[in-house]
Amino acid sequence: MNIAVPAPRVIAVVGPTAAGKSDLGVALARHLGGEVINADSMQLYRGMDIGTAKLTPQEQQGVPHHLLDIWDVTRAANVAEYQKLARAQIDRLLAEGRTPVLVGGSGLYVRGALDALDFPGTDPAVRARLEAELAEHGSGALHARLAAADPAAAHAILAGNGRRIVRALEVIEITGRPFTAHLPGHEAVYDTLQIGVDVARPELDERIARRVDRMWDAGLVDEVRRLAAEGLREGRTASRALGYQQVLAQLAGECTEQQARDETVRATKRFARRQDSWFRRDPRVHWLSGAADRQAELPRCALALLERPVTA
Repeated sequence: MNIAVPAPRVIAVVGPTAAGKSDLGVALARHLGGEVINADSMQLYRGMDIGTAKLTPQEQQGVPHHLLDIWDVTRAANVAEYQKLARAQIDRLLAEGRTPVLVGGSGLYVRGALDALDFPGTDPAVRARLEAELAEHGSGALHARLAAADPAAAHAILAGNGRRIVRALEVIEITGRPFTAHLPGHEAVYDTLQIGVDVARPELDERIARRVDRMWDAGLVDEVRRLAAEGLREGRTASRALGYQQVLAQLAGECTEQQARDETVRATKRFARRQDSWFRRDPRVHWLSGAADRQAELPRCALALLERPVTA
């Protein structure tokens, strides 16, 4: 891997869950003298280790990792705050002549860190009223209202995702503009190379099933039980995390352990498809094969991309 590289710029390693992003991020950071910045929204939460597949200190191989374990599980996710934190880390590393390696599959978080995107504020009174309507009438009624106000947003947001529907309606009400007008474009704020890790669907599905098995074997149920005592059920974002939501249902007696396990696999496969679709829409992502028989070549191929001119 004796490849001459230019001055540090930002690298983003993106793609669906279980594709191998974390290992590639570590390999690139080690070779380039860089540091990893987490862009997985659920790895921001303290204690959510097994179910989010956080790298262990040994797996991090001495590479500094940032923006892990910074929020309590009771705290709602805030992309605008993440944007400030991520950019502060990126700016610091660039000033030090080190390469920031952003790693994660949370598409809006990646775009918030890298692209020109201003997040509208919130209005507690409007939010409270919409959440009360959600509790009383259900997400379907609010989704119909969103469809009338912003058809594109309604198409992009699932009818059952009450939290995102409420946020979209809140933004429309307080700004007087469609929610989709605030979604990120492709205007970068950093000189960035985005690398997508591509794994064919059958292989990715197998990896997801094996990962869920490993999580259960590693003690996911006990992890969720401990976090439930710390308020996980009350966390509007953390309680919806894949695996955690299903185990909470199991602990509440709403399903068996096997049903929770099977549903975690199904839900993760669906989520991986949505992640892949999100990143495929960005023409700036350079896709490299993360297939099992190509993994040894992946870091070398990724480093070779650094020799190409990058259009931000």
